[in-house]
Amino acid sequence: MIFSTTPADPAVIVVIAVIAILFIIIIKSIFIVKQSNAYVIERMGAFSAVWEVGLHFKIPFIERVAKRVSLKEQVLDYPPQPVITKDNVTMQIDTVVYFSITDPKLYTYGVERPMLAMETLTATTLRNIIGDLELDQTLTSRDVINTKMRSILDEATDPWGIKVTRVELKNILPPQDIQSSMEKQMKAERDRRQAILQAEGTKHSQILVAEGEKESAILRADAEKQAAILRAQGQAEAILAVQKATAESMRLLNEACPNDQVIKLKALEAMQKIADGQATKIIIPSELQGLAGLATGLVESVKEVK
Repeated sequence: MIFSTTPADPAVIVVIAVIAILFIIIIKSIFIVKQSNAYVIERMGAFSAVWEVGLHFKIPFIERVAKRVSLKEQVLDYPPQPVITKDNVTMQIDTVVYFSITDPKLYTYGVERPMLAMETLTATTLRNIIGDLELDQTLTSRDVINTKMRSILDEATDPWGIKVTRVELKNILPPQDIQSSMEKQMKAERDRRQAILQAEGTKHSQILVAEGEKESAILRADAEKQAAILRAQGQAEAILAVQKATAESMRLLNEACPNDQVIKLKALEAMQKIADGQATKIIIPSELQGLAGLATGLVESVKEVK
């Protein structure tokens, strides 16, 4: 079998090529703007519109995307800048600027190379502010400097469609001799604070020891007091018991109507207890001088009882 090929029609080739080119142009004219982005569109060289989030179509050969702008918050970290304080001290200060683009049109047409303009404006503003402050004020007024710079930069960049949200001074580096002096002062201050803390700790410890000794003494005194009270109560109860026993014995004697011999016998027992004591002198009442008669009466009483 023999196949024969005929040359393609040039008109068909041209049509196919034109369709392909048109398809490519249409595809490249379709844009999807993502979140937090904006496109600045020019028509015939002049500003036409700002495309926001969504699907957009650009007129081929008539419109073009002049600038793609990010609306997110951005950060510019500038290298250390030499600045001179009011008392003629040269320091190195590096700055961080946080900003966002609020108007893509102004950002595109407001200033040439806006990032370079921001850096130059930041350095100039920093020198002006530090030039009105002395070294001590510069080191202790960082928040004030940040606030002033943010306010000045925000006002100056507003015609550029830029919003300065925050400014931070990262490092403030004075000359080396001043740094050495400051380090010595800081070390002395740390030593002073440490000594104060140690003294306060020692004082607190001594106070705790004294309070502990005081409480211990109070507890010992209370214990001794309670012991003395208990001893006194015991002695009182013992004396009371003896007195009750004595009273009971006297009551029994009275009820028994003792005669003279019994009374004399009780006196003799009392004399015996006195003689058993440690007294060196014993005074015998006159009623007991008839001790022999008492003994005789006692014997007779025993006989009668039997």
